Amino acid sequence: MELPTPTTYRTASGAPGHEYWQQQVDYDMKIRIDDDLQRLYGEAVITYYNNSPDILRYLWLQLDQNIFSKESDTQKISSSSLGQNVSLTTLMGMEPWFDGGFKIEEVKDAAGKALPYTINNTMMRVDLPSSLKPMATFVFKLKWWYNINDRSKVGGRSGFEFFGEDNNYLYTIAQFYPRLAVYGDNVGWQHKQFLGRGEFALEFGNYKVAITVPSDHIVGATGTLQNSKDVLSSTQLKRLATSGSSDEPVLIVSEEEAREAENKKEKTQKTWIFRAENVRDFAFCSSRKFIWDAMGIEVGGRNVLCMSYYPKEGNPLWEQYSTKAVAHTIRTYSKYTIDYPYPVAISVHTDRIGMEYPMICFNGGRPEPDGTYSERTKYGMISVIIHEVGHNFFPMIINSDERQWTWMDEGLNTFVQYLSEKEWDRDYPSWRGPARSIVDYMGGDKSQISPIMTNSESIWQFGNNAYGKPCVALNILRETVMGRELFDFAFKEYCRRWAFRHPSPADFFRSMEDASAVDLDWFWRGWFYTTDHCDIGIEEVKWLQASSMDPAVEKLIQRSRDEAEPLNISRARDMEDIPQTYLEKDAKLHDFYTLRDKYGIDSEEKQRFEDFMTSLSDEEKAFLKESRNYYEIKFRNIGGLVMPLILRFEYDDGTEEVKRIPAEIWLKTTDTVSKVFVTPKPAFRITLDPYLETADTDLGNNEWPARPMPTRFEIFKENNEGRKEENPMQRAKRLSK
Repeated sequence: MELPTPTTYRTASGAPGHEYWQQQVDYDMKIRIDDDLQRLYGEAVITYYNNSPDILRYLWLQLDQNIFSKESDTQKISSSSLGQNVSLTTLMGMEPWFDGGFKIEEVKDAAGKALPYTINNTMMRVDLPSSLKPMATFVFKLKWWYNINDRSKVGGRSGFEFFGEDNNYLYTIAQFYPRLAVYGDNVGWQHKQFLGRGEFALEFGNYKVAITVPSDHIVGATGTLQNSKDVLSSTQLKRLATSGSSDEPVLIVSEEEAREAENKKEKTQKTWIFRAENVRDFAFCSSRKFIWDAMGIEVGGRNVLCMSYYPKEGNPLWEQYSTKAVAHTIRTYSKYTIDYPYPVAISVHTDRIGMEYPMICFNGGRPEPDGTYSERTKYGMISVIIHEVGHNFFPMIINSDERQWTWMDEGLNTFVQYLSEKEWDRDYPSWRGPARSIVDYMGGDKSQISPIMTNSESIWQFGNNAYGKPCVALNILRETVMGRELFDFAFKEYCRRWAFRHPSPADFFRSMEDASAVDLDWFWRGWFYTTDHCDIGIEEVKWLQASSMDPAVEKLIQRSRDEAEPLNISRARDMEDIPQTYLEKDAKLHDFYTLRDKYGIDSEEKQRFEDFMTSLSDEEKAFLKESRNYYEIKFRNIGGLVMPLILRFEYDDGTEEVKRIPAEIWLKTTDTVSKVFVTPKPAFRITLDPYLETADTDLGNNEWPARPMPTRFEIFKENNEGRKEENPMQRAKRLSK
């Protein structure tokens, strides 16, 4: 494993260098949603600050909506096949039908003069009229529109959901404007095409966004609302004012009020104006269906307004859990990383996947139409809220390159999500986090596994690779390799160093070592750069005890061992077939050796022992009197991944002892290693990785003496009728009638 050479921009310690720089981009936008056509219109004035030491001749912008263009590379490169039975939906999806993608109408400079530009799939190059020198700025204007995608039909990270029952739309809008790509010291222009999986690399800046929607819509967005008196009723303003000091969610728009708005459908429009400072992106939601609640919490001496926007279809789950889950996430992430720096944090209900943006995120988790829900739906909703709100920290603040390294935002975020889930409920059913949660993946078919350090678009098993494995790796670092105190300090230091900056993997690896004085090269190499898995087995155990040197003691021990020796099969049969040996018949054959008591002690042996004891110091005599057991254990590394050795010795008196050996024991070998362990009592069982800390994929070779463990299998009766099972809440209701 070789890390990039340190520079004046990025130091060998993992911290930003004294010449570190990054670009800034400010946006002043006017956005309008046509609720009849489901179309978004936009205009923007963009100010680009060249803080680099380089001269720029052009700028690159991301056109992420072009993934829905009929000519999108994403659709061209997706593999497909047809079986014997094919649904109409599948057939319709064989060729693009949705007219998506940005329709660029204008690209002009500040004076209104047209600028030449070139669109390459999801990227647009704007050629500058003259070279942009270091520390100079360039202002230009854009005008565009696009058809908003229906997530249920064409997918997408943002878009709309249509509610046929009341003929209304709920918009969760992101990637809605051409966004400047990152220009960085270690990548140049990050203009890898957006193919759908690798997310976004963006610059920080300040935003002013005016959003025009039907006047009965409620809008939530990145930043703070500037014209609340123009868009909210006096009642809503009073509720909003009290929510900031409330420790329980306050309804700003109630379900009853939202239901009334669903039916009225105003035809007039209102413009909501938001401002956000030092953010890397902007997103918003809009619908007349929204229930809106909020509560305030204090973090780092400042008040953060935690809010939720959700339709009636989200209740009762959302009114009970969403905003409190937001508040909990802000508190716990601030504890483990940095204090949350923004004024608001928002969770918006959608029907599908979760997705994150600065101060706002879109989350699934919908109960059944009758208001019941399964336990899985409940915890799934809470987890997705924690995860997506947590993305405010990774990568919205600690701003890693998502297009290249998915694990730097998803993996780190999933790890802190796991810590937050444990602080929500001690018995929280976390999906990812414990070491055992990743063993099936890591021990699986290597042809379907990628190293963590793989580009986002090239990853096999995306969830396990980018979310699960990095999360488990960090948990093992915290609990087993480094310990909580060292890990927590180093992790917070990494977050502090790279808040509002662009960290790389090397910056993370180096920061963790620099702040802890723990050599982790072996760990990064094995967990992040290879597909090796942990399977370390106990291959052999030798139990030894030191001689007391006292012939009286040793000969008694020898007699008991001889008497306990199993009878040889030949000797057992000879006892019957040979009634009497020659020696037993003829006493004249006996001599000194046949008559000697081999367990007896002669004077010379006794004197030799006394002389030996006289030569010893008091410390040596005391040591010799103590009974010690020596276990020489040979370990074999079968999976290739070196890890610490954790052993539990269990004794007959009910006590046990755990011995921990650092991974450095494998410094000179990766195949086998032997280690002698000293115990005060004989052990009846020795277990490797007793607390399942190392993600060992085969526990069958982790015990001495070996003992087989049964696997439970279930018996079922085939039922081809098929029906949707009722959830426990529905069953309880039915039985109570």
